[in-house]
Amino acid sequence: MVVATLGNPREKFWGAVLSLASEGLSLCGVEIASFEDLVRMVKEEEPFTASVIFFPMHRVERIELDLPDGSIPSLSQRFTSKTGLAPADVLMVHGVAPSVPGEARE
Repeated sequence: MVVATLGNPREKFWGAVLSLASEGLSLCGVEIASFEDLVRMVKEEEPFTASVIFFPMHRVERIELDLPDGSIPSLSQRFTSKTGLAPADVLMVHGVAPSVPGEARE
């Protein structure tokens, strides 16, 4: 799970990386501003669709692992503590599973 900071316009997305190449970043996730809404929907078992988005590399300013910062939990930890589910599993079920050459899909 990562947090991607984009420029022009300035946006932040949280999600699972589907692919990263010189052309850009493909991500399955949500805009940070929608994180709490996603948590609520998952918790209440409401239907939702995770966004599968491609960002051209010229928009990508930074990609950072979603890790805790001292005593501040990561978004993934917050998601798991509120829903009891692993975020990557939830997003991949509702988005698109990444394909790896030579690897069978489940």
